[in-house]
Amino acid sequence: MSHANRRTFLQHSGAGVAGAVALNWTATSQAASSNETFRLAQIGAGGRGHGVSQAFAKFKDVEFLYVADPDLGRAKRTAAAIDGIRGKSPKAIQDFRVALDDKSVDAVIVATPDHWHGPATLLALEAGKHVYVEKPCAHNIREGRLMVEAARRHKRVVQVGTQSRSSPPVIEAMQMLRDGAIGDVLIAKAWNSQRRANIGHAKPTIPPNGLDYETWVGPAPFVPFQPNRLHYTWHWWYNFGTGDFGNDGVHDADIARWGLGVEEHPQSVAVSGGKYFFDDDQQFADTIYAAYEYPGNGKVGHRRQLIFEQRIWTPYRQEGYENGNAFYGTNGMLLLGKNDGWKLFGPRNKLIKSSPPASGDSPHFRNFLDCIVSGKKPNAGIEIGHLSATLCHLGNVAVRVGRSLKFDPVSEQILDDENAAPLVRREYRKGHWAVPKDPTS
Repeated sequence: MSHANRRTFLQHSGAGVAGAVALNWTATSQAASSNETFRLAQIGAGGRGHGVSQAFAKFKDVEFLYVADPDLGRAKRTAAAIDGIRGKSPKAIQDFRVALDDKSVDAVIVATPDHWHGPATLLALEAGKHVYVEKPCAHNIREGRLMVEAARRHKRVVQVGTQSRSSPPVIEAMQMLRDGAIGDVLIAKAWNSQRRANIGHAKPTIPPNGLDYETWVGPAPFVPFQPNRLHYTWHWWYNFGTGDFGNDGVHDADIARWGLGVEEHPQSVAVSGGKYFFDDDQQFADTIYAAYEYPGNGKVGHRRQLIFEQRIWTPYRQEGYENGNAFYGTNGMLLLGKNDGWKLFGPRNKLIKSSPPASGDSPHFRNFLDCIVSGKKPNAGIEIGHLSATLCHLGNVAVRVGRSLKFDPVSEQILDDENAAPLVRREYRKGHWAVPKDPTS
């Protein structure tokens, strides 16, 4: 990375509020002022949604009006938890359109299965709401682009749940890379190594009481209820999830891209991987090695490489970090765990200094609310989330078709591969009310 780029890439990537760029809109009744209350609706009340809503509820300027989940029992559980924090219970509902129709709702938190991230966000933006959407921002590349365009069109804040973008230790590490602590960063590596569960083999059956399964499936192609598709295990099915690359690996891929200083898509990905360990119904790979090429202008010193490794069957910690990053520079190396701090090394692995662990997600949630008032770009805005999620989608598609891919960063199309090219999009249930409006379809 050139010295000029090193000085500017953090500002362009939304690394901090001070360097953010204004969205060019004035706070209105849809954006609470600094002296008002942010009125929120929670969409999705699973494990992550349950936790995120409680964290938001601890802010004194937040009031939850709704908690929506197709599983009414989960919605009621989260509503009760919010009541325990604030002394006031939001309405527990199954259809989130009720919350979108309420003009008093300022913003929504989308913590649904991945196949709902894009459609729910797009509907919320059309309704004039600001959106905090969990990672990955979209189920596929095309939906991510539609979300970027919708956020610009409606001039609303969209924060993606890659919370390391607001973590002081991670921001400090990125600043050191920007300042040349290890020289020019030519290669960044991200890894996701942990032990996931076997989801077994199952057959279709009747949905349990309290679950509106039609709403849960939403605009995805309809398949009968099967107990190892939900809850949580939806991550491992093509129609509903993005594998563990999109689930957990996106955090580390995002940090790798951030530290590498690339603000565009790669032009190719070379892959190896598949199901090496789990004998079950999971459709996504449990093992991935993906190498992305950023050619720059093609000259020596301008090319960059990003590597992602996934082994979700191993109990071992790579380089001391279960999920982590390594940045390789011309004068040293930096190792980082998003929750475990970082270590800076000089030549010949001389440890120069290190940091303590990160301290929670609250700064990221607060940044979202503050940007609603200020009109600034959030630390993990939708443009950032889309670039990083695309790494996951390209890697998953490449493993799925079993070969390397060429990608056009401008048109966001996979080139010269008739089997892989259609997978930048997804199929939808014909006529469903949540199918995204895509002018190119």
